Amino acid sequence: MNKLKKLPIVSSVIVGINVIVFIYCMFVDNNLYRAGMLDAYRVLVCHEYGRVIWSLFLHADVSHILSNMILLFFMGVMLEEELGHFRYLVLIFLSGTGGNLLSLLIKVTSGDMIPSIGASGIVFGLDGVLLAMVLFWDRRMPTVTLSRVVMMILLSLYSGFSGENVDNAAHIGGLLIGFLGGCVVCFLERRKRSRIRIYDN
Repeated sequence: MNKLKKLPIVSSVIVGINVIVFIYCMFVDNNLYRAGMLDAYRVLVCHEYGRVIWSLFLHADVSHILSNMILLFFMGVMLEEELGHFRYLVLIFLSGTGGNLLSLLIKVTSGDMIPSIGASGIVFGLDGVLLAMVLFWDRRMPTVTLSRVVMMILLSLYSGFSGENVDNAAHIGGLLIGFLGGCVVCFLERRKRSRIRIYDN
């Protein structure tokens, strides 16, 4: 049972779904793009709210899905073991949907209604969770330092803002929600451990 807890089950399933959906879209039918992309008009006017989730599983090309899935999996392996499957899964979807909601807000206020897809909101959310854990987690992660996490976030943000056709609002939204969610998890973990220590006395 302990071995099962350490396996990156959620990360593997999320990556697997993304890869299967991408292969299906590339070689079978690409209608999923039209049905699932984050289109502000379809979400806000036609009330197709599921797009906020579905768009997280769609990617434009091989380089897009490779970069997102590699980062998601390798960060996920570490975070899922530390946080547990359920908390990790909650933080993934909070980050992804939070990023997409900020993206919708920016699309509407700026008038840039170009649809977007991808799991990068989740990836940036995991960056935010890592930042929170470096600052507030009560267990040290030897290979993770504040300077490394901050540098990774800055490089990722720079890459997004210097690129073309990048939904930076989703990146920032995912990062903020991931950080806030990570702070809540750290707070609850500290509170639980302090109660255990009190009871042990």
